[in-house]
Amino acid sequence: MPRPRFLLLLALVILVPLPARAAEPFRYTEGKHGKAELRSINGVPVLMVEGTPDEIGEQTGTLTKDALKRLFGFAPEFLKAHGYEKAWPQLLTLAKSMVPQFPPDHLKEMDALVKASGQDRDLAIAGNTFADIKKIGGCSTLIVEADRSATKAPLFGRNLDYPTMGFLHEYSLVTVCRPKGKHAFASVGFPGFVGVLSGMNDAGLSLATLEVYSAKDRSLKFDPKGVPYALVYRRILEECTTVEEAEKLLRSVKRTTMNNLAICDRNGGAVFEITPKSVVVRRPEKCICPCTNHFRTPELATKKECRRYDALMKCCDLEKLTLADVARHLHAANQGANTLQTMIFEPKSLKLHVALGKGPSSALPMKELELEKLFNKEGKR
Repeated sequence: MPRPRFLLLLALVILVPLPARAAEPFRYTEGKHGKAELRSINGVPVLMVEGTPDEIGEQTGTLTKDALKRLFGFAPEFLKAHGYEKAWPQLLTLAKSMVPQFPPDHLKEMDALVKASGQDRDLAIAGNTFADIKKIGGCSTLIVEADRSATKAPLFGRNLDYPTMGFLHEYSLVTVCRPKGKHAFASVGFPGFVGVLSGMNDAGLSLATLEVYSAKDRSLKFDPKGVPYALVYRRILEECTTVEEAEKLLRSVKRTTMNNLAICDRNGGAVFEITPKSVVVRRPEKCICPCTNHFRTPELATKKECRRYDALMKCCDLEKLTLADVARHLHAANQGANTLQTMIFEPKSLKLHVALGKGPSSALPMKELELEKLFNKEGKR
Protein backbone atom coordinates (compact mmCIF):
# COMPACT_ATOMS: atom_id res chain seq x y z
CA MET A 1 0.00 0.00 0.00
CA PRO A 2 1.41 3.46 -0.86
CA ARG A 3 2.61 5.31 2.23
CA PRO A 4 0.27 8.36 1.85
CA ARG A 5 -2.79 6.09 1.60
CA PHE A 6 -1.64 4.05 4.63
CA LEU A 7 -1.21 7.23 6.69
CA LEU A 8 -4.69 8.41 5.68
CA LEU A 9 -6.27 5.13 6.77
CA LEU A 10 -4.34 5.21 10.05
CA ALA A 11 -5.58 8.74 10.74
CA LEU A 12 -9.18 7.71 10.09
CA VAL A 13 -8.89 4.77 12.49
CA ILE A 14 -7.48 7.03 15.20
CA LEU A 15 -10.07 9.75 14.72
CA VAL A 16 -13.21 7.57 14.60
CA PRO A 17 -14.65 7.50 18.16
CA LEU A 18 -15.17 4.04 19.64
CA PRO A 19 -17.44 3.00 22.54
CA ALA A 20 -15.85 1.74 25.76
CA ARG A 21 -16.32 -1.74 24.30
CA ALA A 22 -18.22 -3.01 21.32
CA ALA A 23 -21.63 -4.51 22.01
CA GLU A 24 -22.01 -8.27 21.81
CA PRO A 25 -23.49 -9.71 18.59
CA PHE A 26 -27.09 -10.95 18.51
CA ARG A 27 -26.79 -14.70 19.14
CA TYR A 28 -30.37 -15.88 18.67
CA THR A 29 -32.42 -16.67 15.58
CA GLU A 30 -35.38 -14.34 15.30
CA GLY A 31 -38.71 -16.03 14.89
CA LYS A 32 -42.36 -16.42 15.90
CA HIS A 33 -44.36 -19.28 17.35
CA GLY A 34 -48.05 -18.82 18.09
CA LYS A 35 -48.40 -15.70 20.23
CA ALA A 36 -44.67 -15.57 20.95
CA GLU A 37 -41.79 -13.79 19.27
CA LEU A 38 -38.02 -13.68 19.64
CA ARG A 39 -36.25 -10.69 18.15
CA SER A 40 -33.67 -7.98 18.67
CA ILE A 41 -34.97 -4.76 20.18
CA ASN A 42 -32.42 -1.95 20.29
CA GLY A 43 -29.70 -4.59 20.00
CA VAL A 44 -31.03 -6.67 22.92
CA PRO A 45 -32.35 -10.23 22.41
CA VAL A 46 -35.94 -10.19 23.69
CA LEU A 47 -38.19 -13.23 23.97
CA MET A 48 -41.90 -12.33 24.29
CA VAL A 49 -44.15 -15.16 25.51
CA GLU A 50 -47.70 -15.27 26.81
CA GLY A 51 -50.62 -17.46 27.77
CA THR A 52 -51.02 -20.56 29.91
CA PRO A 53 -48.04 -22.39 31.44
CA ASP A 54 -48.22 -25.01 28.68
CA GLU A 55 -48.27 -22.31 26.00
CA ILE A 56 -45.38 -20.36 27.51
CA GLY A 57 -43.29 -23.51 27.87
CA GLU A 58 -43.95 -24.58 24.29
CA GLN A 59 -43.17 -21.08 22.97
CA THR A 60 -39.89 -20.88 24.88
CA GLY A 61 -38.79 -24.40 23.99
CA THR A 62 -39.53 -23.88 20.31
CA LEU A 63 -37.92 -20.46 19.87
CA THR A 64 -34.78 -21.14 21.96
CA LYS A 65 -34.22 -24.82 21.15
CA ASP A 66 -30.63 -24.39 19.97
CA ALA A 67 -29.61 -22.38 23.06
CA LEU A 68 -31.20 -24.92 25.39
CA LYS A 69 -28.96 -27.69 24.05
CA ARG A 70 -25.97 -25.76 25.42
CA LEU A 71 -27.48 -24.25 28.55
CA PHE A 72 -28.89 -27.45 30.05
CA GLY A 73 -25.39 -28.88 30.06
CA PHE A 74 -24.03 -26.13 32.29
CA ALA A 75 -24.37 -27.89 35.67
CA PRO A 76 -22.63 -31.18 34.75
CA GLU A 77 -19.99 -29.30 32.75
CA PHE A 78 -19.26 -27.02 35.70
CA LEU A 79 -18.84 -29.95 38.08
CA LYS A 80 -16.57 -31.76 35.64
CA ALA A 81 -14.42 -28.68 35.02
CA HIS A 82 -13.83 -28.31 38.77
CA GLY A 83 -13.13 -31.97 39.48
CA TYR A 84 -16.54 -32.81 40.99
CA GLU A 85 -18.01 -34.95 38.22
CA LYS A 86 -18.53 -37.81 40.68
CA ALA A 87 -20.96 -35.56 42.58
CA TRP A 88 -23.31 -35.32 39.59
CA PRO A 89 -25.54 -38.33 40.50
CA GLN A 90 -25.97 -37.00 44.06
CA LEU A 91 -26.73 -33.48 42.83
CA LEU A 92 -29.28 -34.82 40.36
CA THR A 93 -30.96 -36.87 43.10
CA LEU A 94 -31.22 -33.76 45.27
CA ALA A 95 -32.55 -31.71 42.37
CA LYS A 96 -35.25 -34.24 41.53
CA SER A 97 -36.29 -34.43 45.20
CA MET A 98 -37.24 -30.73 44.96
CA VAL A 99 -39.68 -31.17 42.07
CA PRO A 100 -42.72 -31.67 44.38
CA GLN A 101 -42.07 -28.17 45.75
CA PHE A 102 -42.17 -26.48 42.32
CA PRO A 103 -45.21 -24.19 42.00
CA PRO A 104 -47.61 -26.21 39.79
CA ASP A 105 -47.73 -23.63 36.97
CA HIS A 106 -43.95 -23.41 36.83
CA LEU A 107 -43.61 -27.19 36.68
CA LYS A 108 -46.14 -27.35 33.82
CA GLU A 109 -44.19 -24.68 31.97
CA MET A 110 -40.89 -26.51 32.43
CA ASP A 111 -42.35 -29.80 31.23
CA ALA A 112 -43.87 -28.14 28.16
CA LEU A 113 -40.52 -26.50 27.44
CA VAL A 114 -38.73 -29.85 27.67
CA LYS A 115 -41.24 -31.48 25.34
CA ALA A 116 -41.07 -28.69 22.73
CA SER A 117 -37.27 -28.51 22.75
CA GLY A 118 -36.59 -32.25 22.91
CA GLN A 119 -34.20 -31.79 25.83
CA ASP A 120 -33.56 -34.10 28.79
CA ARG A 121 -35.97 -33.45 31.68
CA ASP A 122 -33.39 -34.34 34.32
CA LEU A 123 -31.03 -31.68 32.94
CA ALA A 124 -33.85 -29.13 33.00
CA ILE A 125 -34.60 -29.96 36.64
CA ALA A 126 -30.92 -29.66 37.56
CA GLY A 127 -30.65 -26.35 35.72
CA ASN A 128 -33.60 -24.91 37.63
CA THR A 129 -32.32 -25.98 41.07
CA PHE A 130 -28.53 -25.76 40.68
CA ALA A 131 -28.36 -22.27 42.23
CA ASP A 132 -30.04 -23.59 45.39
CA ILE A 133 -27.77 -26.60 45.73
CA LYS A 134 -24.39 -25.18 44.66
CA LYS A 135 -23.39 -21.59 45.49
CA ILE A 136 -20.97 -20.15 42.94
CA GLY A 137 -22.30 -16.64 42.22
CA GLY A 138 -21.36 -13.15 43.36
CA CYS A 139 -23.38 -10.06 42.30
CA SER A 140 -23.87 -6.44 43.36
CA THR A 141 -26.91 -4.17 43.58
CA LEU A 142 -27.51 -0.51 44.32
CA ILE A 143 -30.91 0.98 45.18
CA VAL A 144 -31.24 4.76 45.05
CA GLU A 145 -34.51 6.14 46.38
CA ALA A 146 -36.31 9.12 44.87
CA ASP A 147 -34.86 11.77 47.21
CA ARG A 148 -31.30 10.91 46.10
CA SER A 149 -32.13 10.29 42.45
CA ALA A 150 -31.62 12.90 39.74
CA THR A 151 -34.69 11.43 38.00
CA LYS A 152 -36.82 12.11 41.13
CA ALA A 153 -37.79 8.42 41.09
CA PRO A 154 -36.06 5.25 42.33
CA LEU A 155 -33.13 3.75 40.45
CA PHE A 156 -32.14 0.11 40.94
CA GLY A 157 -28.81 -1.07 39.52
CA ARG A 158 -27.57 -4.63 39.35
CA ASN A 159 -24.54 -6.68 38.23
CA LEU A 160 -25.08 -10.41 37.80
CA ASP A 161 -21.74 -12.11 38.50
CA TYR A 162 -21.48 -15.80 37.69
CA PRO A 163 -18.86 -18.15 36.22
CA THR A 164 -19.56 -18.40 32.49
CA MET A 165 -17.63 -21.57 31.60
CA GLY A 166 -16.66 -19.65 28.49
CA PHE A 167 -20.17 -19.66 27.00
CA LEU A 168 -22.90 -18.62 29.44
CA HIS A 169 -22.53 -14.91 28.61
CA GLU A 170 -23.41 -15.67 24.99
CA TYR A 171 -26.95 -16.72 25.90
CA SER A 172 -28.25 -13.88 28.08
CA LEU A 173 -31.58 -12.45 27.01
CA VAL A 174 -34.59 -10.52 28.29
CA THR A 175 -37.81 -12.51 28.54
CA VAL A 176 -41.07 -10.55 28.61
CA CYS A 177 -43.66 -12.93 30.02
CA ARG A 178 -47.41 -12.29 30.07
CA PRO A 179 -48.81 -15.24 32.05
CA LYS A 180 -52.57 -15.65 31.92
CA GLY A 181 -54.26 -14.19 35.01
CA LYS A 182 -51.03 -12.83 36.53
CA HIS A 183 -48.80 -9.77 36.36
CA ALA A 184 -46.69 -9.46 33.25
CA PHE A 185 -42.97 -9.29 34.01
CA ALA A 186 -39.56 -8.98 32.38
CA SER A 187 -36.73 -11.28 33.45
CA VAL A 188 -33.07 -10.75 32.58
CA GLY A 189 -31.69 -14.25 32.44
CA PHE A 190 -31.45 -17.32 30.21
CA PRO A 191 -33.97 -19.44 28.31
CA GLY A 192 -34.94 -22.63 30.07
CA PHE A 193 -34.48 -21.07 33.51
CA VAL A 194 -38.09 -20.83 34.64
CA GLY A 195 -37.34 -18.78 37.75
CA VAL A 196 -36.20 -15.16 38.02
CA LEU A 197 -32.81 -13.87 39.15
CA SER A 198 -33.36 -10.26 38.03
CA GLY A 199 -36.64 -8.73 36.89
CA MET A 200 -39.43 -6.18 36.99
CA ASN A 201 -43.20 -6.53 36.64
CA ASP A 202 -45.91 -4.31 35.18
CA ALA A 203 -46.45 -2.62 38.54
CA GLY A 204 -42.79 -1.57 38.67
CA LEU A 205 -41.86 -4.06 41.39
CA SER A 206 -38.23 -5.02 40.69
CA LEU A 207 -35.92 -7.54 42.31
CA ALA A 208 -32.51 -9.17 42.11
CA THR A 209 -31.01 -12.05 44.08
CA LEU A 210 -27.47 -12.27 45.51
CA GLU A 211 -25.82 -15.36 46.99
CA VAL A 212 -24.79 -15.38 50.67
CA TYR A 213 -22.47 -17.97 52.17
CA SER A 214 -22.83 -17.68 55.97
CA ALA A 215 -25.36 -16.54 58.59
CA LYS A 216 -25.37 -15.92 62.32
CA ASP A 217 -28.70 -17.72 62.88
CA ARG A 218 -27.07 -21.16 62.40
CA SER A 219 -29.52 -21.96 59.68
CA LEU A 220 -29.05 -24.81 57.24
CA LYS A 221 -27.10 -23.74 54.17
CA PHE A 222 -29.46 -25.82 52.06
CA ASP A 223 -32.88 -27.31 52.77
CA PRO A 224 -34.05 -29.54 49.89
CA LYS A 225 -37.61 -29.41 51.25
CA GLY A 226 -37.89 -25.74 50.33
CA VAL A 227 -39.17 -24.11 47.15
CA PRO A 228 -36.38 -23.28 44.66
CA TYR A 229 -35.73 -19.63 45.37
CA ALA A 230 -35.80 -18.34 41.78
CA LEU A 231 -39.32 -19.77 41.46
CA VAL A 232 -40.36 -17.94 44.63
CA TYR A 233 -39.00 -14.71 43.17
CA ARG A 234 -40.93 -15.31 39.98
CA ARG A 235 -44.07 -15.73 42.08
CA ILE A 236 -43.34 -12.37 43.68
CA LEU A 237 -43.30 -10.70 40.27
CA GLU A 238 -46.41 -12.56 39.14
CA GLU A 239 -48.45 -11.90 42.27
CA CYS A 240 -47.18 -8.78 44.07
CA THR A 241 -47.08 -5.03 43.45
CA THR A 242 -45.20 -3.64 46.48
CA VAL A 243 -42.23 -4.43 48.69
CA GLU A 244 -44.64 -5.13 51.56
CA GLU A 245 -46.64 -7.67 49.55
CA ALA A 246 -43.41 -9.35 48.48
CA GLU A 247 -42.25 -9.67 52.08
CA LYS A 248 -45.54 -11.31 53.07
CA LEU A 249 -45.28 -13.88 50.26
CA LEU A 250 -41.62 -14.59 51.02
CA ARG A 251 -42.35 -15.30 54.68
CA SER A 252 -45.17 -17.68 53.70
CA VAL A 253 -42.98 -20.17 51.79
CA LYS A 254 -40.41 -22.70 52.92
CA ARG A 255 -37.00 -21.39 51.82
CA THR A 256 -34.10 -23.47 50.51
CA THR A 257 -30.98 -21.45 51.24
CA MET A 258 -29.27 -18.18 52.21
CA ASN A 259 -29.38 -15.17 49.95
CA ASN A 260 -30.07 -11.47 49.75
CA LEU A 261 -33.04 -10.23 47.76
CA ALA A 262 -32.72 -6.60 46.73
CA ILE A 263 -36.20 -5.30 45.95
CA CYS A 264 -37.69 -1.98 44.88
CA ASP A 265 -41.11 -0.67 43.92
CA ARG A 266 -42.24 2.73 42.61
CA ASN A 267 -41.79 4.29 46.06
CA GLY A 268 -38.53 2.80 47.30
CA GLY A 269 -36.72 -0.37 48.22
CA ALA A 270 -34.99 -2.61 50.74
CA VAL A 271 -32.90 -5.76 51.01
CA PHE A 272 -34.42 -8.94 52.40
CA GLU A 273 -31.74 -10.99 54.16
CA ILE A 274 -32.98 -14.56 53.85
CA THR A 275 -32.14 -17.93 55.36
CA PRO A 276 -34.24 -21.09 55.74
CA LYS A 277 -34.92 -19.82 59.30
CA SER A 278 -35.13 -16.06 58.95
CA VAL A 279 -36.19 -13.06 56.87
CA VAL A 280 -34.68 -9.78 58.10
CA VAL A 281 -35.40 -6.50 56.29
CA ARG A 282 -32.55 -4.02 55.78
CA ARG A 283 -33.80 -0.55 54.88
CA PRO A 284 -31.89 2.15 52.96
CA GLU A 285 -29.80 4.65 54.90
CA LYS A 286 -30.10 8.21 53.64
CA CYS A 287 -32.04 6.81 50.67
CA ILE A 288 -29.14 4.57 49.53
CA CYS A 289 -29.06 0.76 49.82
CA PRO A 290 -26.06 -1.13 48.38
CA CYS A 291 -25.82 -4.92 48.56
CA THR A 292 -23.31 -7.65 47.75
CA ASN A 293 -22.85 -11.17 49.14
CA HIS A 294 -22.89 -10.73 52.89
CA PHE A 295 -25.63 -10.19 55.42
CA ARG A 296 -25.25 -6.87 57.21
CA THR A 297 -28.00 -6.84 59.86
CA PRO A 298 -27.00 -7.60 63.49
CA GLU A 299 -29.26 -10.65 63.46
CA LEU A 300 -27.52 -12.38 60.57
CA ALA A 301 -24.15 -10.79 59.72
CA THR A 302 -21.00 -12.85 60.22
CA LYS A 303 -18.63 -10.48 58.40
CA LYS A 304 -18.99 -7.28 56.43
CA GLU A 305 -15.71 -6.75 54.61
CA CYS A 306 -16.29 -6.46 50.86
CA ARG A 307 -14.42 -4.43 48.26
CA ARG A 308 -17.47 -4.24 46.01
CA TYR A 309 -19.73 -2.99 48.81
CA ASP A 310 -17.19 -0.26 49.57
CA ALA A 311 -17.08 0.69 45.88
CA LEU A 312 -20.87 1.03 45.81
CA MET A 313 -20.90 3.05 49.03
CA LYS A 314 -18.81 5.75 47.38
CA CYS A 315 -21.99 6.90 45.66
CA CYS A 316 -22.97 8.43 49.02
CA ASP A 317 -20.55 11.26 48.23
CA LEU A 318 -23.01 12.46 45.59
CA GLU A 319 -26.06 14.51 46.54
CA LYS A 320 -28.07 13.26 43.54
CA LEU A 321 -27.33 10.21 41.41
CA THR A 322 -27.97 10.00 37.69
CA LEU A 323 -28.29 6.84 35.60
CA ALA A 324 -24.68 7.37 34.58
CA ASP A 325 -23.61 7.58 38.23
CA VAL A 326 -25.32 4.28 39.05
CA ALA A 327 -23.70 2.65 36.01
CA ARG A 328 -20.29 3.99 37.00
CA HIS A 329 -20.55 2.56 40.51
CA LEU A 330 -21.72 -0.80 39.18
CA HIS A 331 -18.67 -0.85 36.95
CA ALA A 332 -16.44 -0.09 39.95
CA ALA A 333 -17.90 -3.21 41.60
CA ASN A 334 -17.49 -5.52 38.60
CA GLN A 335 -15.81 -8.93 38.82
CA GLY A 336 -14.23 -9.06 35.39
CA ALA A 337 -15.24 -11.97 33.18
CA ASN A 338 -17.80 -13.14 35.76
CA THR A 339 -19.87 -9.96 35.37
CA LEU A 340 -22.07 -10.99 32.45
CA GLN A 341 -25.24 -8.90 32.94
CA THR A 342 -25.49 -5.28 34.06
CA MET A 343 -28.79 -3.46 34.33
CA ILE A 344 -30.62 -0.50 35.83
CA PHE A 345 -34.36 -0.66 36.49
CA GLU A 346 -36.53 2.44 36.64
CA PRO A 347 -39.61 1.13 38.51
CA LYS A 348 -41.73 4.25 38.11
CA SER A 349 -41.33 4.64 34.34
CA LEU A 350 -41.04 0.87 33.66
CA LYS A 351 -37.74 1.28 31.82
CA LEU A 352 -34.86 -1.17 31.75
CA HIS A 353 -31.30 -0.23 30.78
CA VAL A 354 -29.28 -3.36 30.12
CA ALA A 355 -25.86 -4.54 28.93
CA LEU A 356 -25.35 -8.23 28.19
CA GLY A 357 -22.19 -9.97 27.06
CA LYS A 358 -18.60 -10.88 27.68
CA GLY A 359 -17.46 -9.59 31.05
CA PRO A 360 -17.30 -7.16 32.44
CA SER A 361 -20.70 -6.32 30.98
CA SER A 362 -20.57 -3.10 33.00
CA ALA A 363 -18.06 -1.82 30.41
CA LEU A 364 -20.56 -2.34 27.58
CA PRO A 365 -22.98 0.38 26.42
CA MET A 366 -26.40 0.02 28.03
CA LYS A 367 -29.46 -0.33 25.81
CA GLU A 368 -32.87 0.97 26.86
CA LEU A 369 -36.06 -1.09 26.74
CA GLU A 370 -39.43 0.55 27.37
CA LEU A 371 -41.05 -2.33 29.19
CA GLU A 372 -44.46 -0.70 29.51
CA LYS A 373 -44.91 -1.01 25.74
CA LEU A 374 -43.78 -4.64 25.81
CA PHE A 375 -46.06 -5.48 28.72
CA ASN A 376 -48.94 -4.04 26.70
CA LYS A 377 -47.89 -5.94 23.53
CA GLU A 378 -47.00 -2.71 21.71
CA GLY A 379 -43.48 -4.00 21.12
CA LYS A 380 -44.66 -6.90 18.94
CA ARG A 381 -44.41 -6.56 15.18
